[in-house]
Amino acid sequence: MAEPRFGLSGRLARAFQANPLTPVLAVAGLLLGLFATLVTPREEEPQIDVTMANITVPFPGAPAVDVESLVSVPLEQVLSEIEGVKHVYSSSRAGSALLTVEFAVGVPRQEALVRLYNQVYSNADWAPPGLGVGQALVRPMGIDDVPVMAVTLWTDDPARGATDLAEVAHTLETELKRVPGTRDIYTWARRSVRWWSNSTPPGSRPTA
Repeated sequence: MAEPRFGLSGRLARAFQANPLTPVLAVAGLLLGLFATLVTPREEEPQIDVTMANITVPFPGAPAVDVESLVSVPLEQVLSEIEGVKHVYSSSRAGSALLTVEFAVGVPRQEALVRLYNQVYSNADWAPPGLGVGQALVRPMGIDDVPVMAVTLWTDDPARGATDLAEVAHTLETELKRVPGTRDIYTWARRSVRWWSNSTPPGSRPTA
């Protein structure tokens, strides 16, 4: 009977199978793995530089469309030029714009904030003068500022509105601040506006 022909992997397996050093190599590999596990540094809460910042720009009396075109978009272009910036997000609403700048992981926090402040205040002419746009407010944030829980309050009772929900939210906020270990708790109030016209079918009334 002809001897079967093995490929490369088959020849290697046959060589190690008949070699007396194979058990020694297996034990050595196991010991190296245990050694690597023991010497690899571990930390329960590793300190990672993830720098973020919220930039609030007031624009009193302006609708959301004007805030987006005159504040959010131009300021996004200015902020995106900063070295090390990963993402720039913006949220426009009537009277103000909120922009979030996220730096790449590993950029030192102090260095990132210096770049951000320099870019914002050295390009203060990004908005036309006399337009009514207020001073930009920079609020630095870090990995510890990411919320661990968000609670949404709503009601189906038409007799209760956003003011009633805001009162409940502030009461809940006061109670949560008494919990040991809590850091920052904020309440964001938002109203839901429903609109329709006489020509809109009842089943397709939009919500803004």
